[in-house]
Amino acid sequence: MATLMTERKRSALTRGRLPKYTPYVVAVSAIVVAAALMSLIGFNVFGWAVLSAVLFTAANVVTSAVVEGRRKATDKLATSLVLGAFLLALLPLVSVIWTVLVNGVPGLLTPGFLTSSMNGVTGAVDNASVANGTQVLGGVYHALIGSLLITFWATLISVPVGLLTAIYLVEYSAGNKFSKAITFLVDVMTGIPSIVAGLFAAALFSMLMGPGTKTGFVAAVALSVLMIPVVVRSSEEMLKIVPNELREAAYALGVRKWRTILKVVIPTAISGIASGVTLAIARVIGETAPLLVTAGFANTINTNVFGGWMASLPTYIYAQIMNPISPSTPDPSTQRAWGAALLLIILVMLLNLGARLVARIFAPKTGR
Repeated sequence: MATLMTERKRSALTRGRLPKYTPYVVAVSAIVVAAALMSLIGFNVFGWAVLSAVLFTAANVVTSAVVEGRRKATDKLATSLVLGAFLLALLPLVSVIWTVLVNGVPGLLTPGFLTSSMNGVTGAVDNASVANGTQVLGGVYHALIGSLLITFWATLISVPVGLLTAIYLVEYSAGNKFSKAITFLVDVMTGIPSIVAGLFAAALFSMLMGPGTKTGFVAAVALSVLMIPVVVRSSEEMLKIVPNELREAAYALGVRKWRTILKVVIPTAISGIASGVTLAIARVIGETAPLLVTAGFANTINTNVFGGWMASLPTYIYAQIMNPISPSTPDPSTQRAWGAALLLIILVMLLNLGARLVARIFAPKTGR
């Protein structure tokens, strides 16, 4: 009798519910049917994936509506739409990463690619490499050094200006008209096209040092125009979330305002500030347009940011694609461009990971 009652309770609890393996059966059926339909109209992977997703969603919702009812079916429809939107948004990212990996790994793994420049590499050299089947000569060392130096100087300009501006807006302005004007201008600068920043820096140094001045420092000034708004906004938000109780406690002990900011406010917000600065660096390190008009092109190593044209990774990629050294097939210039693109993505990824690491290291310690 007890066994019979248990079975009846179990039956009542599971009545109107699909088995756990149902979605898997529906998914396999949708994939098979989609493959059969695509073979009739011309098979391609993208169409197969889309048709499989549509068939799976429709079959899953209909099955749920028949067995579980309208409420469960609506829930599964919404879940499928959200998941589909997520996969659709993820598709371009995966596609870009896969394309860059497939095309960039051969160039990045070429011996000497990271340790040599383009000095002395001509069309005859590339033609000989293709004809003889030898490794492609010429590397990205000069462009890598240029990108690091330009970004370093841009950071050196942007961080003090952006941080001090944020401190003024949060700690000193008290919402006056001047601070509102600064906030408005910062918001406007956030949306400035990068080429405009490059033209501004080029025009400024043309007036100061003569027409046609192109150096790494000019490029750093152009990038700082793009970095400063990001640093200001991120630092401002981090300073705003510092509890006022900490400031009031310092004032109650007789600590002056500037010292409170230096010793209490900034250390509390340093995690978010450092993360914002790192993300600002990652945002500008791949800019191409400002560098085209401010730093120029170079095939040799130049470590002096105040004199001479300077190469960078974005302009190196642009030059290799738009002005290939040799028309040979396979094209050595294209291989070098893809290798530099992969290197640039790796640098941006490392900077983003660095931002997370910095945020974790400098985060205020909790607990006793």
